[in-house]
Amino acid sequence: MWRSILLALLLTLLPGLRAPVAQEFIAVPHLLSDDAFYRLIACAAPPGLDCNKPFIFWPEDQRLSLTVGIAATDPTFPDYKFDLVDSAIDDAIDQINGAGAHLFLERAYEGAYDIPVFLIDAPQGGVISGTGVPELDGAEIAIARVAIRSRGADIVAASIAISQDIRRREIASVVLEELVQSLGLLTDIASPAYETSIFAEDGNSATRLRGQDAAALRRHYPRPGVPERTSSSATD
Repeated sequence: MWRSILLALLLTLLPGLRAPVAQEFIAVPHLLSDDAFYRLIACAAPPGLDCNKPFIFWPEDQRLSLTVGIAATDPTFPDYKFDLVDSAIDDAIDQINGAGAHLFLERAYEGAYDIPVFLIDAPQGGVISGTGVPELDGAEIAIARVAIRSRGADIVAASIAISQDIRRREIASVVLEELVQSLGLLTDIASPAYETSIFAEDGNSATRLRGQDAAALRRHYPRPGVPERTSSSATD
């Protein structure tokens, strides 16, 4: 399977901390209701069934000031790919901030990031090392990997690694999906009906957060006093 996004689902490091239960994607034959779609990507619930993962969220006191930045770049990471990732992070932040959720990401260039991005030398299928993030180092990588730790329902750490093997045409989509998944929407969907979704298991073509994708993010982080907006499909 060439899928670019894998979840770092490792042993917890401290008492009370946990990683979500592993289930990378769920296959469905057709379009789902907004509710079923949200539950699938947020808690790995197959349509009509129970959750296989806990719902997790960034704490309320952090949601409006989450910082994202490139924490380290290996010398072997190609310069032109660095430039593309750098630009893709800005574009992904704009997409997320414009989705209407009670959430705001800020681009940062120094200091400690809430969501650090590591551009690494590990090839596709290789092992991550040197990030200093226990959830990443020692783990295998396809094209990119997001690692999340949580305490109860609260996300306490999220990190992203991107392989030097990432292809130019995948960068914008992969960066957007990684950032969205770092917000707690962790499960992909395998279905011909969702080929243009950012959560599509078998493709990396979506570069815009719209339709059910955006609706799911709004539902995960609802704005106080704003009625929920729904969407009939992932491609609206």
